[in-house]
Amino acid sequence: MDKPKHHIFVCASFRAQGTPQGICHKKESLSLIPYLESELADRGMSDVAVSATGCLNMCEKGPVLVIYPENLWYGEVNGEEEIDQILDALEEGEACEALLIN
Repeated sequence: MDKPKHHIFVCASFRAQGTPQGICHKKESLSLIPYLESELADRGMSDVAVSATGCLNMCEKGPVLVIYPENLWYGEVNGEEEIDQILDALEEGEACEALLIN
């Protein structure tokens, strides 16, 4: 894979001790990754990478996704509908305002 144009980080709630302790993990944030990867492939968005991260310290907004280099922070991403909205906006070069963390 070439250097991605966008990178989506999915909070997995892991802390320095190595155990998941936050809200994102408890809300099944890691289960979002297979759908994200499948949807990116279906849309032909091969220039987007997806990674799980340690705790992003926005537990009250979880599950949290961050897109770089745009520095877009999305909260309460609970499933496929929210992911579809975020990817639709990303394809248009915009932010999904309804899910942005301000």
